[in-house]
Amino acid sequence: MYVVCVTVHVTPGHEELFLDATLENARQSRQEPGNLRFDILQAEADAQQFFLYEAYRAKDDFTRHQQTPHYTKWKAIVAPWMAAPRQGIRHISRFPDETGW
Repeated sequence: MYVVCVTVHVTPGHEELFLDATLENARQSRQEPGNLRFDILQAEADAQQFFLYEAYRAKDDFTRHQQTPHYTKWKAIVAPWMAAPRQGIRHISRFPDETGW
């Protein structure tokens, strides 16, 4: 399983707009055959900080995700609302594996 964790800091006043756009992207991403999970978290102590947890069956599934119309649309829409470049860290999941979902 291939996991991508993305931290995003949104400019003040754009939290709800970011969340709405990200929810649309997440819902469509969950329809992709290789996507196992797409969580959106908002920091309790800082409402402008979001954490996206994305799990895919394989690295190639994530690569395909980045080429979908809904991802490219999301990326263009939210770019002006980012207070800093988003930070993405890619992982290989050791536990649970895809059979544990």
